Amino acid sequence: MGFAVSVLTIYPGMFPGPLGQALAGKALDEGIWSLETVDIRGFASDKHRSVDDTPAGGGPGMVMRADVLLSAIDATLAKAPGNRPLVHLTPRGKPLTQARLRDWQKGPGLVIVCGRFEGIDERVYRARPGEEISLGDFVLSGGEIAAMALLDGLVRLLPGVIGAESSLSEESFEQGLLEYPHYTRPRVVEGVEIPAVLQSGDHAAIAAWRRREAELITKARRPDLLARRKDDEAKP
Repeated sequence: MGFAVSVLTIYPGMFPGPLGQALAGKALDEGIWSLETVDIRGFASDKHRSVDDTPAGGGPGMVMRADVLLSAIDATLAKAPGNRPLVHLTPRGKPLTQARLRDWQKGPGLVIVCGRFEGIDERVYRARPGEEISLGDFVLSGGEIAAMALLDGLVRLLPGVIGAESSLSEESFEQGLLEYPHYTRPRVVEGVEIPAVLQSGDHAAIAAWRRREAELITKARRPDLLARRKDDEAKP
């Protein structure tokens, strides 16, 4: 059995969407991973299939109901093979990282909850805590696009998805650095030539140049990564 993913959403028609194309789509067709969408509305008890209600205490918008969502989560987890981790996508969650994707990639799959409206009744998080994850310090209309981004990043790490798997080790964040610049033909574009070292055939010099450029870019754009890297290296 491949890497199994269940996505709980009120918009199942949004999937697979981009995940049905390119590398992720090819891997889906080949059975390297599987995608199940669970319609949360299917667990509503009223004729209108209501999944939301007004917020307690007043205020704008609507809140996803705990009773309906808990029923959907429980039904999905009950048939989830291999104790797949439960992930809640929410702006208040921990930032998604490459390291977290690599951890999940080693497991049997994921069960992902896509929130909507003003948010989810807090009792869902307390009763089925899982792991709260955010893509960054911004707000989306719902968790579906966040789920697609998370899964695109994760699926490409699965064995057999990328042909040259060695290329993954040189990508941004894998070594605690942003990736070095890339070039290809033609040799000159608008007066700018490919750096001479990349045309030298000297593999040691090329590796040193790429390392130096990665460090310079990271220092300029993400000094926090360098600081974190130094802390990790200092640990016994």
